[in-house]
Amino acid sequence: MTLMTLTRRQCLTAASAGVLAAGFGTTREARAAETIRQGYQTNIWGMPTYYLMKSGYLERHGLAVEQYPVPSGNLTMQQMVARQVDVGTYAAQSFIIGNAKGGLVAIALIEHVGKTARITARKDLNITKVEQLRGLKIANQTGSSVGNVFVDVIAPQHGLKKGDYQEVRMDVNNMVAALAAKTVDAMVNVEPYNVIAVAEGIGTDLMDFSSVDPMPVFMAATPDLVAQKPDVVVAYLKAWLDAAKDFKNNPKKVADVIYSFYTGKGYNMSLDTFSQALSRVEVDPGFPTDLVPYMQQQAEILMQSKLINAVPDWRKALRPDFMERARSGA
Repeated sequence: MTLMTLTRRQCLTAASAGVLAAGFGTTREARAAETIRQGYQTNIWGMPTYYLMKSGYLERHGLAVEQYPVPSGNLTMQQMVARQVDVGTYAAQSFIIGNAKGGLVAIALIEHVGKTARITARKDLNITKVEQLRGLKIANQTGSSVGNVFVDVIAPQHGLKKGDYQEVRMDVNNMVAALAAKTVDAMVNVEPYNVIAVAEGIGTDLMDFSSVDPMPVFMAATPDLVAQKPDVVVAYLKAWLDAAKDFKNNPKKVADVIYSFYTGKGYNMSLDTFSQALSRVEVDPGFPTDLVPYMQQQAEILMQSKLINAVPDWRKALRPDFMERARSGA
């Protein structure tokens, strides 16, 4: 398996005027395309966004996109706080930190990914329980939502406090190679890296996060974009609603597009193995009405860990009105 270095910026061009004239029905056809700077993580959480960018739906709604791929969503969050990126996906924990640091706004809940976040140990160690990781080296992307949930919630539930194991800070896309080289004993990672490790006989899954945290992944926007270009936000979410139909009605098309991303980066896995990883992502763009209790709980955990100083004002941080407009066709 070859782990390739990902480019930080790849630009997609807007659809030509001829394509727009071909009857793709957008309310923004008469205008120049608005460019969105799209951040996304190159693990499985970011692949619905990758599909959106490849699907053509953004162009049909009068939008062009610049891609900013990074290994995990907390890096996208940091780019957004620095106003280098307009929109990006990450789990609740990273979003709350981003809101505290840069006023970032949630415009939609894109997916639930608790089944994709997993703890995987080296197969040769014959480990079957999280408790058995005491004293071992665990690869973890410090500061990521998955990393925070492991350190703050899952490890303590299994009797492991900080200092009971050696945390090896590492990008998620380097962990499988480290596991194979036996420089770490286990990894806290997300798909497709866990399924690759298992399929290649390198690792054994100990647990996924779904029983602890469903891990909703938000599409967040900078407050600048929300305040200055609300119509662009609505058009963007309309494209998401179109893409969601493909996840529901044409999963093979979706899998083929996303599979090509990983094979193009040098990852060696079968389409069946990849499809297993992708099936653990529950894509359903919307804005559930019962988010605040969950978000409040996560914010309080982050406060206890001294990662934020105050609980966000949810009326400002969570903006369901944009999705409501997108669904209504406004």
